[in-house]
Amino acid sequence: MHVTGHTTSGGSAGLSQSPQRAASIRDVAQAAGVSYQTVSRVINGHPNVKQETRERVEAAVQALGFRRNATAFALASGVTRSVTVLTTNTVLYGYAATLQGLEEAARSAGYALGVRVMTPEDDLDRTIAAAADTGGGLVVIGYDRLGAAALDRVPAHVPCAALVEAPPPGRTPHRPAVWADDRQAARTATEHLLALGHENVHYVAIPASTGSRRSAAPRAEGWRQALKAADVTPPAPCGTGWDAQAGYEAGKKLAKSPDVTAILCGNDDLALGVLRALHHAGRRVPEDVSVIGFDDAPHSGFITPSLTTVRMDFHGLGRAAFGLLRAQLDTDQPAPALVPAEPTLVCRESSGPRAT
Repeated sequence: MHVTGHTTSGGSAGLSQSPQRAASIRDVAQAAGVSYQTVSRVINGHPNVKQETRERVEAAVQALGFRRNATAFALASGVTRSVTVLTTNTVLYGYAATLQGLEEAARSAGYALGVRVMTPEDDLDRTIAAAADTGGGLVVIGYDRLGAAALDRVPAHVPCAALVEAPPPGRTPHRPAVWADDRQAARTATEHLLALGHENVHYVAIPASTGSRRSAAPRAEGWRQALKAADVTPPAPCGTGWDAQAGYEAGKKLAKSPDVTAILCGNDDLALGVLRALHHAGRRVPEDVSVIGFDDAPHSGFITPSLTTVRMDFHGLGRAAFGLLRAQLDTDQPAPALVPAEPTLVCRESSGPRAT
């Protein structure tokens, strides 16, 4: 697991640049010619302010586009503090388990947790602004392309932490973030299949969070690195989605080739579909084809054959991400260090030696 607290501004090519700094309460005070304490009384509805002064402050607020810091207001008023999670999915295991870890950490720290599900049809800037207005800060789950785009568009003044795919070596996200080394985990899973005697390993990919190539995702990179290190030419990855149906469609194509004896899947749902497709094609697992999944979803150990997979500590990642956000919100009380477990290969019945 990796954590970065790096907070300099920046963004990826092809996305909008970071917005300008938002107006502060002191900017409003300077524009209205009053103290910032007076501005605070006006925006919080305090009655002991002259009408003429109130109108000047309100005009400055309107002209500068000032928005009250909901976090500061909550802390000052005693209202329950809250944070909002931006995500594109609440059903897939990795997302759901991450949300559970976030909720557990937030609840133990006395925060309420809200969830806003984004869709491709959303106006991202408006969605982010609405989420920020609810109070506290934001946690962005950036496992997919839309989540990664949302993270790049969160204004610099909004407290934010993120969960992301493992970035390329030497690069870190521009906001505080946490990620697991699924690049190395995929490499370990591929090396395991090669050590069992399989001459090649095919890959059923999950969509990449950035760019347009599935092969650029960390799990795909780890798979490819292991094959190249063994002097094996990587076959083209297949797969078009996240769920078992996508795995089934990819599995039907792979099952047609007798040369396919080992398959690594980008998650356990894909692996479930692949197993079904192999069964329908009369290919036995693991006697004819070995299959490895990713994530260690709860069902993985209870299907037949039980699924060899890479265990990911999504609960721990969620808790760690909340810790990064809390460190920004509760500056007088640093959040405790929360360290998720490293990814590990769990060997079960679906992988075995290559048949001779």
